Amino acid sequence: MKPRHLIALAGLALLTALPAQADRISLSQISSYLNGIRTLEAAFTQVNADGSISTGTLYILRPGRVRFEYAPPDRTLVLAGGGQVAIFDGKSNQPPEQYPLSKTPLNLILAPDIDLTRARMVVGHTDDGKTTSVIAQDPDHPERGTIRLVFSDDPVQLRQWIITDETGGKTTVILGKTETGGQIPSARFSITAETQRRGL
Repeated sequence: MKPRHLIALAGLALLTALPAQADRISLSQISSYLNGIRTLEAAFTQVNADGSISTGTLYILRPGRVRFEYAPPDRTLVLAGGGQVAIFDGKSNQPPEQYPLSKTPLNLILAPDIDLTRARMVVGHTDDGKTTSVIAQDPDHPERGTIRLVFSDDPVQLRQWIITDETGGKTTVILGKTETGGQIPSARFSITAETQRRGL
């Protein structure tokens, strides 16, 4: 069984205030917004499928790289880089578990060129007057699960995502204030370097 932290590579409520009313954001606008993100840093709250809650800091370096640093006492580290996802268990002296990034729904927003208008990629596109939600899947492998992305408008900003895995389990990642356009060293996403640093 996949550990719950893999599903994070990938809420109860938004952490920041949202506009009173907002029109549904188009798929083209959302695609342009995501493609425009080079780096992103944010505090996050993760609601796991079993109801437990984790917190930490998220780093994204597009394309293809993400780092979840979980706050103590959870010493887990999740890295995506080089087409792989690695889960480092802070309580173990064993090498990290690894999975292909392409097999996780989070790959859909880490791809080099995001096009949500692609046929069969988006299976839901709604708004509630405050946020716009998009449910996306890999059109070639829908069995791998979905990712629901929630955006606020004016300006467009990613607020949270909910990943549903192939078993139906759901994990939510809620983002706090996001910072984009900063400098994040690519070495922070190196699975090999982290493995060596830990002597695994």
